[in-house]
Amino acid sequence: MRIRTTATLATALVLAAASSTTAWAVTNDPDGATPRIIGGDVASGAPWAAAVGGDAHDGYGDFFRCTGTVIAPTWVLTAAHCDVGTMNVRTGSLDRTSGGTVTPVVETVKQYDLALMRLAIPVTVTPVRLADADPPVAATSSLFGWGATCFSGCGSSEVLKTASVEITDVGDPAKTDYLGGPAIESEAITGNAWSGDSGGPQFYAGTQVGVASTADGESKQYYGSVAANRAWIRSVAGV
Repeated sequence: MRIRTTATLATALVLAAASSTTAWAVTNDPDGATPRIIGGDVASGAPWAAAVGGDAHDGYGDFFRCTGTVIAPTWVLTAAHCDVGTMNVRTGSLDRTSGGTVTPVVETVKQYDLALMRLAIPVTVTPVRLADADPPVAATSSLFGWGATCFSGCGSSEVLKTASVEITDVGDPAKTDYLGGPAIESEAITGNAWSGDSGGPQFYAGTQVGVASTADGESKQYYGSVAANRAWIRSVAGV
């Protein structure tokens, strides 16, 4: 938390113009809620990708909130701060605005800044593999998301993006996810995460090791540790 405020990737879109060290999260501004990874490349071969939408019943209606991953036919893994009320998930498309299938969420279970969203009906996409151990420090890993392409003033990304980062710390109790859970710290190589990437995956050695929680919008990001929450995920989703 040393380089950021305690805002999530949700409020960052509102606060980004005011501070270069603001953390990210979802926002209540439907016109700015869907930026993309800063830098990086357009993603391909990501059948597990899930665009998480929702209606907070605040007058803005239903719009894209966060990135997520399909971990089982009826379960999507994302960030807890992405849950705003009536939720839905688009799967089977790397375009968050079209294609694939939009499925209602009927239940959300949370631990730290991780959320498991249960879908109303099963989806037929290939799920991610979840890690049982954190990645080593100095390793290169990959981030995926529909988040912002610049710190402020950018439009939304309709296509999924990806970037490479270096793991800089794991398990430091002073560097947690947004809600105090164990986190993985990383620093940009080809790009970095920002608002709209909340809930998106971090991959190492072919498995999902992290869930996007907070970032500074310039270089560093903190992802909730999948390994540290592995027993809970199994108990809820059965995988």
